[in-house]
Amino acid sequence: MRDRYVIAMALLVTTALVGGVAGPAAGVQPTTESPTVQSPTVQSPTIEGPTDGSDVRQTDDACEFPVELTDATGTTVTLDERPERITTTNPSAAQTLWEIGARDRVVGVTQYAAYLDGADERANVSAEGFGVSVERVVDTEPDLVLVPNASSASVAENLRAQNLTVYHFDAATSVEDIAEKTETTGRLVGNCEGAAETNAEMNEAVADAESRTADLDRPNALYPLGDGYVAANNTFIDSIMEIGGVNNVAASEGDGYPQLSSEVILQTDPELILVTDPEARILEEEPYASTTAGTEGNYAVMNVNYLNQPAPRSVIESTETLSTAVEELQTDGEETTDGYDGTSDGDDGTSDGDDGTSDGDDGTSDGDDGTTDGEDGTTDSDNGSESQAPGFGVVAALIAALAATLIARRP
Repeated sequence: MRDRYVIAMALLVTTALVGGVAGPAAGVQPTTESPTVQSPTVQSPTIEGPTDGSDVRQTDDACEFPVELTDATGTTVTLDERPERITTTNPSAAQTLWEIGARDRVVGVTQYAAYLDGADERANVSAEGFGVSVERVVDTEPDLVLVPNASSASVAENLRAQNLTVYHFDAATSVEDIAEKTETTGRLVGNCEGAAETNAEMNEAVADAESRTADLDRPNALYPLGDGYVAANNTFIDSIMEIGGVNNVAASEGDGYPQLSSEVILQTDPELILVTDPEARILEEEPYASTTAGTEGNYAVMNVNYLNQPAPRSVIESTETLSTAVEELQTDGEETTDGYDGTSDGDDGTSDGDDGTSDGDDGTSDGDDGTTDGEDGTTDSDNGSESQAPGFGVVAALIAALAATLIARRP
């Protein structure tokens, strides 16, 4: 029997977020303890003000106002002045604002952005149950509302009906898409250089991850979401897997998040399973238990917020986690070693959508409205699989974890 490799991250046990928000429309975030999301470390002499994640005012001509940009709905969005009150309807947008140095002007976020440092001090605009509360968004009195693709165009329309300035983003299924979203966000809020620095840090992290695994064999891997649903081609998660040094065996089975039959999953036979549950309980279930990954106990624990939120810090952390795990698996062999001691930034262990769904602007449901975030998540397949959009409600109570350590042992 082959040596059994277990790739697992050191656990950070945290509180689970509650679904929905009760109480008045101006309610605030549930409180969780979480590490601070650090702002980009690249310094620029043209930035005035702090670079520690607090607000950064731009002086470059490219960020002058007024500005006009056309969003994903074809609407021309005009901002005469730098927005001082910004509300987001999805955590991926909030994460981006934290990264580019605009957090101090964020006045409203959804409940699953609570892992961001200080997010619990902002108004919670989540509706009770699923979706975004238009009333709560209005109560934040925003100068600008950022609506990622997961929140359907109808959400943007409903907010615009309240005379709010709304920018609706396209889907993001790649690092290039995320870089474009980050640049656009920076332009909208007047943090162009902060956005450029964030993209530079992200691109550097991608290059480091690719370099780390360039000379290694790429294990066949799978990210199951439960009930046969998997992350397949043309998704943010597929992009992370590619950069992280693995072959996504589901990529050839369709686009988005198809539901595969047990027979097809066994045929793909992944050597490595990506999980967000530190106990990797899915490896005890069929058909995963009968795959190579299941029989040898090979799994990598990923932070659920980062893996499911198409935003810059998600790329940085997820690619480092996965590439380090792949490197340790293949270079350390049977020796037990300690991996890097990263910690989870999302102490809630929940997925990014405020409905317990994943946040990918890539066909997962990122949004607080329970809709898919990019592609519709459906594909046609002739391989015996049933393709439809997944329902990810079960992940809302998962414990978040990050930090890689390799445990190699013989059975």
